[in-house]
Amino acid sequence: RGGGEGWGAEGVGVGCAGGGGWGAGAPDAAGRRRRSPAPAAAGCDGDGSLKKLRGIPVAPGVVIGTAIVLDDTRLRIPRRVLPPAAASRERQRLTDAMEASLADLEHLRQTAESQLGVEAAKVFAFHQGLLRDKSLTGPMLKRIEAEQVQAEFAVQEQFRALADLFARMPDPAFRTKVDDVWDLERRVLRHLIGEHQAECNVRDGTVVLASELTPTQTASFDRTKVLGFGTTTGGPTSHAGILARALGKPAVFGIENLTEEADDGDTVILDGDRGLVILEPDDETLLAYQGFMQRAQSVRLELAEIASLEPVTTDGCRIELMANIEFSYEIPAVIENGGDGVGLFRTEFLWLTSDHEPTEEEQLAEYSAAVSNCAGRPLTIRTFDLGADKQTQERQDSGERNPFLGCRSIRYCLQNIPMFKTQLRAILRASALGPIRVMFPLVSNTMELRQAKMLIHDVMEDLTEAGMPFDAKVPLGMMVEVPSAALMAATFAREVDFFSIGTNDLVQYTLAVDRTNEKVAGLYSAGNPAVLKLIKDVVRAGRRQGISVSCCGETAGDAEYTMLLIGLGLRNLSVTPSRIPYLKRVVRSVSVPQCERLARTVGSFDSERQVTAFLRDQARRLFPELFDGRAVDERS
Repeated sequence: RGGGEGWGAEGVGVGCAGGGGWGAGAPDAAGRRRRSPAPAAAGCDGDGSLKKLRGIPVAPGVVIGTAIVLDDTRLRIPRRVLPPAAASRERQRLTDAMEASLADLEHLRQTAESQLGVEAAKVFAFHQGLLRDKSLTGPMLKRIEAEQVQAEFAVQEQFRALADLFARMPDPAFRTKVDDVWDLERRVLRHLIGEHQAECNVRDGTVVLASELTPTQTASFDRTKVLGFGTTTGGPTSHAGILARALGKPAVFGIENLTEEADDGDTVILDGDRGLVILEPDDETLLAYQGFMQRAQSVRLELAEIASLEPVTTDGCRIELMANIEFSYEIPAVIENGGDGVGLFRTEFLWLTSDHEPTEEEQLAEYSAAVSNCAGRPLTIRTFDLGADKQTQERQDSGERNPFLGCRSIRYCLQNIPMFKTQLRAILRASALGPIRVMFPLVSNTMELRQAKMLIHDVMEDLTEAGMPFDAKVPLGMMVEVPSAALMAATFAREVDFFSIGTNDLVQYTLAVDRTNEKVAGLYSAGNPAVLKLIKDVVRAGRRQGISVSCCGETAGDAEYTMLLIGLGLRNLSVTPSRIPYLKRVVRSVSVPQCERLARTVGSFDSERQVTAFLRDQARRLFPELFDGRAVDERS
């Protein structure tokens, strides 16, 4: 990783990054390939004998368990031509199978809602909506009539056509829904032909590895026995990923060749913080991870005692520690970890977990729940940050050559004004219930900001005419995520009530580095002097104008950067809820002059390597318990 990446709350790990290979040892008694012991230090690949597989971190946490590898259970239904008189019977079989499947899904939805919460239950509501869609079932019925085929063949062909359609789409939000399609196909086929998936022999301490995991599979595993999930397909916005997080289980998706390399019974380390799976680790690596996990647990217990304390430096300066969330149900965890409120509510996930554009009432319910859960604490709602890698489920614009530089975020909203106004109405109506701040994403010029402000004032007038209450003085702010906004910060500061620096995109756009491209990932670093200069300039512009400035990117959650950010003048950090106690530990141990001296030293460096090495050394010297066991760092 680049030096600006933060560690997850559960983050523990070892060693050097790298590939690996199978050892030359003979197969064991079970016929499985065995790996030779690593000759190098724990976690280092040395001659390539340690097998590490990399994927996408989907749900945080680190576990060590025994692998169970699920095979692909999709059947190939042969085509059979039936007598014309059989069409009526096959249509009825299809209708009955659909109704039975909908009944199954309603039971699953209710169970998920009672055990996992409303958001997890929406996965099965999405499945119900898809099965009721005439554009899906209509072609099945027509195929039965026109081609005189059996119902199960018609079902198979239509679902596979839909899966192929999703798989070809360039947007990951669509591609991750392929698993949902296969899940529904299997469910309907089971009711048609009695096909049942073989029961998995899930024992205590199981790590489930599969080519794909459907939402039904993910939710049906015994949560007391399954430790975590790894798959070849899927991503953070897949429904299986959402359910994994709801279950509180670590997950790593998108692991190439996972099922080819893994065997049932393998010992596996699954690192959901860094997207890493280690198969059959050598004794040194295993002992190192076990030790890190024990120490991480001890640190978490110690930090839990700090959560209720004030985030005040040794010289009396209070640093606001806020949280980044996707759903209202995360807010109790924010409070439990000692957060001051919500600094970033990513509302686009209301889109990404739904099969339709969220209505005003649906959004109002979610924002109202967030206000209620905050119980008087500030709530910063960012308007839809759609486009690029976060498209909608129902609409897709024509392909863009470079969507990250295309119609996304505030640009997307300004080109879809009815949708934008619906969201603004819902936010403003919720503002009558408690303190809310509205924040616009990826603003790059003053016209975008002024048009967005004009629209929110139009909505205010509409609500006034309708007699609906709202906060007429709701604070309006913007994300500073592109160099143009940072360079024009003094101008923007006269137009808004607050800034929030989004370091993830600011680093990406300043350095022209795609943070998801592993070929250039080493260039992605928040420690780059150019990025730090922009952050410093934005903070200075905000201070001169008397508006608050926060930082809400991954850099804000990295304890190695906390002192530097304070030294640059930031007094508000917004991070993943579980990171709050870690930052609070740092804040309560340092003074502002100490942080300012550190920032001046960093300001004298001319390369990100100097910056990150210095910050790492300082953090490990001052807070060794937060970084114990990570002297060999994968980010190098």
